[in-house]
Amino acid sequence: MSTKSGARRRVAFAVLSAAVALSACASAEQSTTTGASAGEFKQAEQTAGSEIVVWADSTRIPAVQQYQAAHPDVKMNVVTYDGSADGSTYLQTKVQLFDRTGNGWPDVVFGAPTDVTWASSPTGPNATAFAAPLDQDLVPKDILDGFAKGALDPCKFNGHTYCLRNDIAQVVLWYNKALMDQFGYQVPKTWEEYQAIGEKVATEHPGYLVGSVGDTNSHESYFWSSQCPAFSLVEANTLKVDLADKNCTRMATLLDKLIAAKSVSTQGFFSQGFAKDNDGKVLMANGPSWYGKYLFDSAFKVPAGQIAAAGPLTWSGESTPATGNVGGGVWMVSSHSKNLKASTDLATWLTTSNDFQANAPTYPAYAPAAKAWLANPANKAYFATDVTDVFTKAADEVWTGWSNTKFSDSTAWSNVVLPALTAGKTLTETLPQWQSTIIDEAKSVGYQIAGK
Repeated sequence: MSTKSGARRRVAFAVLSAAVALSACASAEQSTTTGASAGEFKQAEQTAGSEIVVWADSTRIPAVQQYQAAHPDVKMNVVTYDGSADGSTYLQTKVQLFDRTGNGWPDVVFGAPTDVTWASSPTGPNATAFAAPLDQDLVPKDILDGFAKGALDPCKFNGHTYCLRNDIAQVVLWYNKALMDQFGYQVPKTWEEYQAIGEKVATEHPGYLVGSVGDTNSHESYFWSSQCPAFSLVEANTLKVDLADKNCTRMATLLDKLIAAKSVSTQGFFSQGFAKDNDGKVLMANGPSWYGKYLFDSAFKVPAGQIAAAGPLTWSGESTPATGNVGGGVWMVSSHSKNLKASTDLATWLTTSNDFQANAPTYPAYAPAAKAWLANPANKAYFATDVTDVFTKAADEVWTGWSNTKFSDSTAWSNVVLPALTAGKTLTETLPQWQSTIIDEAKSVGYQIAGK
């Protein structure tokens, strides 16, 4: 018995670690192209064939090594770092040091969308922006145009593109098809239908769940999908935060009702003990494309052939689907690189090559690579139905009004909202405090707050 429990704890820890790695870069989706156009990019003096230094987190190192094996003539020095996980500012701190000393910059780095907000602008009075504008004669336009709709928005500042998106985590509606068929429920297409099933489940099958709001990224699945203007840049340095907007309050009201009915849990899917306490009881989950593999398969151990995915939910009266995003890192090339050809080729290969992306752990942001990923049986064999159409359409339906900001969107949710829910407060009554905390954080990093 104790051996089995210990094994379960180890599996849970491994899955949680994977989930953290997947969602660490999920802070925000869209940047802004408002502002004066940056001047023509002036390359550093180039040295053909020189060694390039690559910084990546442990999850991405195998991909870099795969490139190295396929390109043995490219000289590379690969360094493992935290990849900006959990809001780390290690990369920014080191770049500021390199700016002062005039050397030491890595040529290619993997990071979070929030890194692009500072890397696309000079970090000091005499500094050059760390990230090179890839749309200025480095990456062909047809490659840039090949990414999913809005996928490169976190990379865009002042009219230029400063990174390539590694992956995206478009939110879809996951459901246990076997249980839905057993209970006689139809898969909902609207949020109102979702709420109705949640209330019905509470009465007819108490203990079963249609979702959770207890994880550090749950707001990205629900409030982002509702087009709630919690993090909306209206100018380059002006942020709109309006949690009193109907798109925010409607989601808070819906979730409050299902929390009260106990069909939506305030305990996180990835929290300790959830899988054991709710074994086989998750009927539906509104969440990212990686939930299939990393939540239902790895964490919950749901047998193959039971879990399916449906498209993003819409609200009654709205015909255009919109959804959130819970993950997706970026690759940047240093403007200081003395071998931009090799650096750009690496970043492009990592994000677009079928040789790597077809077997990548998460859904590629580059549309042709995503097709190769979906054609790989290993990425679809677990599911009860084919997820190809659902994933493909949802990838182009991520709402771009949830902006890429200088700070993580998860901090206020984790520090304010989750403790309030644990204390028995409703989401609706917590919205003002959530808003004020976001505003304080935004002001602390230099944002102006837009008036209503």
